[in-house]
Amino acid sequence: MTTDSSASSLIIGGAASSPRAPLPTLPPLALYIHIPWCVRKCPYCDFNSHTASPVLPEQEYVDALLADLDQDLHAVYGRELTSIFFGGGTPSLFSAEALGRLLKGVEQRIPFAADIEITLEANPGTFEQEKFVAYRKLGINRLSIGIQSFQQEKLEALGRIHNGDEAVRAAGMARQAGFDNFNLDLMHGLPDQSLDDALSDLRQAIALKPTHISWYQLTLEPNTVFWNQPPLLPEDDTLWDIQEAGQALLAEHGYAQYEVSAYAQAGRPARHNLNYWSFGDFIGIGAGAHGKLSHPDGRIVRTWKTRLPKDYLNPAKSFQAGEKSLSNDEMPFEFLMNALRLTAGVESRLYPERTGLSLDTLAEGRREAEQSGLLQVEPSRLAATERGQLFLNDLLQQFLN
Repeated sequence: MTTDSSASSLIIGGAASSPRAPLPTLPPLALYIHIPWCVRKCPYCDFNSHTASPVLPEQEYVDALLADLDQDLHAVYGRELTSIFFGGGTPSLFSAEALGRLLKGVEQRIPFAADIEITLEANPGTFEQEKFVAYRKLGINRLSIGIQSFQQEKLEALGRIHNGDEAVRAAGMARQAGFDNFNLDLMHGLPDQSLDDALSDLRQAIALKPTHISWYQLTLEPNTVFWNQPPLLPEDDTLWDIQEAGQALLAEHGYAQYEVSAYAQAGRPARHNLNYWSFGDFIGIGAGAHGKLSHPDGRIVRTWKTRLPKDYLNPAKSFQAGEKSLSNDEMPFEFLMNALRLTAGVESRLYPERTGLSLDTLAEGRREAEQSGLLQVEPSRLAATERGQLFLNDLLQQFLN
């Protein structure tokens, strides 16, 4: 793969391309904040999460997060934040006092949009009514609650610390705390799961009336307990039946699928995640956090931070572990691996606006993908067909050099 983005002409996806143009406007800017601790590491989890000690270093970590942000400010002066997402780990292990000090420090450095979306990931086993009322008063206006299943045997197989009753109560407590916008995270394809088991979980989630449901299949990832000691998962035919029946059930109850694993009530998609999928910009702070920032001259830079919390908190070590400027020939794949996850895709014009490259750079891959029935034949949009959604990796291969 060519990595020289300074050449006067490049071949990308089989089409000749001019050098990358300066971006006409910079995309929306978001902030991702990683809190790396959890009560217990789940056997399927490949995220950067670590079992918490009895006392968390809240003050030290908030200080580090703000110092980390300070080092990224030069790249975002003059811009405002459209969304913030606290991910983990389990961010709800942190006190409202710590998160409040952090949010105040962030807003002193980067202005918030008037309608900013601020999401906090939370697990049912960490819910305390008083704490969540305090979170809402801080301006956190969206929760993402990690349910995974309501069935005790499934929760035990997944290593979760909560039970089904706690999961149900968590949704009620969220609403009582003032959160009228919340997501429930739910998995399917669980060990020994039947179609009836999966639909029972979905029906229970729908009954709790969240504004958003993330419903995705359990996959076995490297460097996890499940990878080394794989559980017995449902057969492919059962997985297919679960997928079809589950999507129909969600649609019947007004949850429109707008991304591979995301379903929302009208007007309630996750704005932070939409920004990712439409190749928007985001600062990433915290242990192991990733970021992506566009520059007016056309450079697009991905960054990643020091992974281990002890290293991240070590003043002798750098927050940033690395960075990479995307080259022209990497851009089609980088853009489309996000945009094509959206069921409606994106308007074609977004590609030159967000990458500085001509649509011609997609021409050959686009033609092949259309001919193979994976990409819609629609000049004004870049969108996968239903078949393309099912075989997204095959579709994206058309845009790799």
